[in-house]
Amino acid sequence: MLTIYGVYRSRASRNYWLAGELGLPFTSVPIVQAYRLDDVQAADAPMNTQSPEFLAVNPTGLIPCIDDGGFVMTESLAINLYLARKHGGPLSGQTVTEEAEMLQWTMWAATEVEPHAVKIIMLRDVQAAESEQGRLTIRAANKALKKCFARLDQHLVATGHVVGDRFTVADLNLAEVFRYAMSQTALFDAAPNVKAWLEQCQSRAAFKTMMETRSNEPE
Repeated sequence: MLTIYGVYRSRASRNYWLAGELGLPFTSVPIVQAYRLDDVQAADAPMNTQSPEFLAVNPTGLIPCIDDGGFVMTESLAINLYLARKHGGPLSGQTVTEEAEMLQWTMWAATEVEPHAVKIIMLRDVQAAESEQGRLTIRAANKALKKCFARLDQHLVATGHVVGDRFTVADLNLAEVFRYAMSQTALFDAAPNVKAWLEQCQSRAAFKTMMETRSNEPE
């Protein structure tokens, strides 16, 4: 049985979405980020990333983390590549070349896109986003992301998908990274293929189920 450690309001959302796409039964163990709590050691504190029980599973104290029949793994995007490879089907690479492309695009998203996109999502508070520092941060993130959006927009011209001619784990991984920048409408307006692709990804039933559960979690 697959166990996913992490709340839906975290990068664990990526793993919950993929598990839904694959139809995998799993146990969810909600682990709250310690920074969201006033006192992680309070008697009524929920299980969190500094809880001894979780650190015994993942000493890094980061979510998400999975335990797949005794195999423990961290890093959300890598977890998805592993699960897709293990369970096969159209979401996984059908050739060595496709697997390489999925790894390539996932690493690109993690190294070139997410570092900038995450700065945007961290400024969800309106007051923080409208402060001078907030505006400068968002402006810099947009400038860096413009090239990333242009690259993916051109790539999607051929088939509308990241790898091959179908929805795969590569689409899911990138969609979850690009979701962080959804508030920046100008980026998407300048990259219509990216905009249409993300809408298509997010129209999938497994994504909607994941987001519904996520929305019911406390912020």
